[in-house]
Amino acid sequence: MFNKNIKLVIAGLIIAYAIYQFVEGNIGNGIFLILFSLIFIFLYFRNEIILLAFLRMRKQDLEGTKKWLDKIKNPESALITKQQGYFNYLHGIILSQKNLTQAEKFFKKALKLGLTMDYDTAMAKLSLAGIAMQKRRKREATMLLNEAKKLDKSNMLTDQIKMMQQQMKKI
Repeated sequence: MFNKNIKLVIAGLIIAYAIYQFVEGNIGNGIFLILFSLIFIFLYFRNEIILLAFLRMRKQDLEGTKKWLDKIKNPESALITKQQGYFNYLHGIILSQKNLTQAEKFFKKALKLGLTMDYDTAMAKLSLAGIAMQKRRKREATMLLNEAKKLDKSNMLTDQIKMMQQQMKKI
């Protein structure tokens, strides 16, 4: 895994060499190099380790997800801000099975850094609401549930939100 700035430097060098190929008359080589540089630009915005961790998460393999995330030693230098949000989001999901206090910290940090998709933000707020509910903080849990409900535009979390609202009535 390359540092985020190294990826941009590599893409810039490839584009410079592609321009040289265009000047020399090798149009095919230039086009190929431009397309090749797009890979590094894509990986700048979508980190390869985060993508592989999401692939493991999709298979419900929390240990595999953790192994991929552990490969990122310094997230501040290796990832852009949104990727750092997803890094913390994935850590929060993993830790929500074991340690709620640490999971809460990771979810709050992920929300602070920002998540791209509204669904992910809603899921993080729903998880925070569940943690707050287990810690008997009803007002905070209600507020987070309402925010998650607003963000869930595709109604994928409706059942979980209703179930949590039913559990809130028992508190």
